[in-house]
Amino acid sequence: MEKQRSSFSGSIGFVLAAAGSAVGLGNIWRFPYLAAEGGGGLFLFIYIGLALTFGFTLLMSEVAIGRKTKQSCLTAYKHINKNWGWLGGLASVIPFIILPYYCVIGGWVMKYALSFIIGQGVDAAGDSFFTGFITGNSEPIIYTVVFLLLTTVVVFRGVNKGIEAMSKILMPILFVLIIGISVYSLTISGGEDYGNRTGMDGFWYYVIPNADGMGFSDVLKVIMSAMGQLFYSISVAMGIMVTYGSYFKDKDNLIKSVNQIEIFDTIVAFLAGVMIIPAVYVFLGPENMAKGPGLMFVAMPKIFARMGAAGTSLGIIFFLMVLFAALTSSISLMEAVVSGMVDKGVTRKKSTLVEGGVAIVIAVVVCLGYNVLYFDLTLPNGQVGQILDILDYLSNNILMPVLAIGTCILVGWIAKPKAIIDEATKNGERFFRRHLYTVMVRFVAPVLLCILLLGSFGVFG
Repeated sequence: MEKQRSSFSGSIGFVLAAAGSAVGLGNIWRFPYLAAEGGGGLFLFIYIGLALTFGFTLLMSEVAIGRKTKQSCLTAYKHINKNWGWLGGLASVIPFIILPYYCVIGGWVMKYALSFIIGQGVDAAGDSFFTGFITGNSEPIIYTVVFLLLTTVVVFRGVNKGIEAMSKILMPILFVLIIGISVYSLTISGGEDYGNRTGMDGFWYYVIPNADGMGFSDVLKVIMSAMGQLFYSISVAMGIMVTYGSYFKDKDNLIKSVNQIEIFDTIVAFLAGVMIIPAVYVFLGPENMAKGPGLMFVAMPKIFARMGAAGTSLGIIFFLMVLFAALTSSISLMEAVVSGMVDKGVTRKKSTLVEGGVAIVIAVVVCLGYNVLYFDLTLPNGQVGQILDILDYLSNNILMPVLAIGTCILVGWIAKPKAIIDEATKNGERFFRRHLYTVMVRFVAPVLLCILLLGSFGVFG
């Protein structure tokens, strides 16, 4: 058992690691199509408003719980109140479920990055390339295992030499690549073959609010979509921020760091749309804004193929950027599980190897879900999916809202908001949003989360 709990070297290390967790596949492929579907600027306006209130509340609560208890997500909640320790078990189950299928998707990204690097980007743009790859017998499994091994190596090295060191390298590179691709996307011109559409046309389509034909129920769905996206965007309700908060030093400014994570992630989420929506608008038209994997692995390769010589280089940069984002997020997912085992007395090395081994077994089953274990199942929200989709629905649509509701009740009514506020201001920091935080955690956030959970069961159609 570790004699002294590890910690980040400073607030910069914490912010980069936390931001690395937040900036993942959900941000890059999910945010753009939700924005396009949700009226562009209307979705952006709602999202930013929720990020500054709802998202801030959940993020502040989890990071403060972690630092206050100096415990992983598995054991932190019972240190706040012994009768609410079950939240810790739930918080550990969520990343345990997500990690295997997330690494499967990470393997897909690695395959596409390599395809563009070796000059097979045109092949990757073919209609049958993605389906042919994921339904293969061994190739998807190989890429998944390699991606998971990379994740395991970083977590195996620990908080400072592994997670923090990797974040300090990858996050600046990732941010530069995102800005570079975003700027290039705005300069695209499709010419006569594509209706003379330009990247700037796509940008205005993205940022100008459009509520034409929307009724109250449609706006409500946009609000629910934006709120659901926040779970992906700031990595809350999956044990990660509690765990990372436990590595945050008492002397560092918690409020300032949470604000930096909030700002950084909102900027990256916005830029994800700038990267993708103008390019899709120019080459495929706004009506072809694909959802989920279709946007990343079908639409984007087609766009790069239509860009000519520049498309290959941009494809390499794009998929390397996505690969870095996926890796930093998978590292945080594994750490949330491993940290709990360490707090229970298991060594980090053994914990990492055990979790890595179990994750590989489950990930292989997920890969086979597109092959020998293939089936179709209609989920309560109307989505038809396979093993990966079931795990995603269970973790993201059911367990995460339940955990977030439980956290709000614990903080808002059992331990009381003062416990979090006192932790956040223990060094004399000024908490300008303390009254907003209190109202959100006690009243507004639980109600919104209950509505979100009901929506997951198809209550709102």
